[in-house]
Amino acid sequence: MKKIVHDLLKEELYYDKLENGLELFYMPKKGFSKQYAVFSTRYGSNDLEFIPVGQKERIRVNEGIAHFLEHKVFEQPDGTNAFDKFSKYGASANAYTNFTTTSYLFSSTDNFYDSLAHLVDYVQHPHFTDENVEKEKGIIAQEIKMYDDNPDWKVYFNTLKAMYIKHPINIDIAGTVESIYKITKEELYDCYNTFYNPYNMSIFVVGDLDFDKIKETVIDNLRTDIPVIENIERFYPVEPDGVNMKEIVETLDVSLPLFNIGFKDIQIGLSGRELLKREITTDLIIDMLFKKGSEFYKELYNDNLVNDSFSGDYTGRYDHGYTLIGGESKDPYEVKDRLFNYIEKIKEDGFKEEQFEIIKKRYLGGYLKYFDSLDFIANNFISYHFKDINLLDYIDVVKEITIDDIKNRFVEHFTKDNTVISIVNPKE
Repeated sequence: MKKIVHDLLKEELYYDKLENGLELFYMPKKGFSKQYAVFSTRYGSNDLEFIPVGQKERIRVNEGIAHFLEHKVFEQPDGTNAFDKFSKYGASANAYTNFTTTSYLFSSTDNFYDSLAHLVDYVQHPHFTDENVEKEKGIIAQEIKMYDDNPDWKVYFNTLKAMYIKHPINIDIAGTVESIYKITKEELYDCYNTFYNPYNMSIFVVGDLDFDKIKETVIDNLRTDIPVIENIERFYPVEPDGVNMKEIVETLDVSLPLFNIGFKDIQIGLSGRELLKREITTDLIIDMLFKKGSEFYKELYNDNLVNDSFSGDYTGRYDHGYTLIGGESKDPYEVKDRLFNYIEKIKEDGFKEEQFEIIKKRYLGGYLKYFDSLDFIANNFISYHFKDINLLDYIDVVKEITIDDIKNRFVEHFTKDNTVISIVNPKE
């Protein structure tokens, strides 16, 4: 067992790697009545090509299978649903799948250890049959159609499609109606047995609890018949530097056009602390230049070109990264033109050191407040951990960033060559 103490945050983190490879983390929060646990696997919608456990040949599975698998894990061999027992314990449970991770979680104020035992147990006992797989296809097909009619989702996902040529991030997490109807129980078991291996998984717990009892509960409910797989062979296509297409425009039921301007990262391959530094540096740039209260935002707002929906955000991982700036506007193309004029102005005039220091201090203060939210701690810890980043390092990396880091990242990332625009216009 290891113990990490962060003096400035006044937080402790306990860590243990169990014999089967499962990583167990616990952050004590004395005096908190709420407890939170998340059981996650390094497996998401991007993992389409791999060598299944016990096999020698590389396969490609159907798009959307990671999300499909998440749905099916809740269905138990005795015909019950995993949610039922959480309700009995008074716990609130959920799950999610993104491009790189699948997580199962619950929060509680009572019966925590019973709920934790249930979480560990049900995630390890999948039950797939031809009948229940076919039944699920109709449910997920309806979910996919619902997202196809969601303007916010469409404008976001079309930005990814415009930016990425080969990377599977340009494929919808839920897949397509056509792809999910091809999924079989055998394919689900191939994915489950490969990626839901303890060596590929982590549990994070936060609350006013006892680490020894957490560990005992987890060990008592772990399957002992799963072979340890230290390395999963995954395959991803090599993404070219350019963008797929400069713009995608659709029409849906919206009152004002929705838009996203996307900046694709060309220089990738960072991990750990370096990746975290890039993320924070880019977020600081977005905060200084484009978010509410910035000079650029006020100019657009006063000219009635944007409203309160205007925002910016950065997402980065080892093999991809992108900035999105968007919202609602009567003229997205005018916003784009002004955005690039502003970018060129900043490249000529430079950044204001005083503004940089103010934003940096605000980031540090805001980060400290986040540690009052157990949901934030748990889900962000897992997200960062799967990028080989310790969440507790965040505040130290913020303090390290200089104005020169900001300047260099701005010139490198915010260019016309790596830019796309996605627009959802109102129907006539």
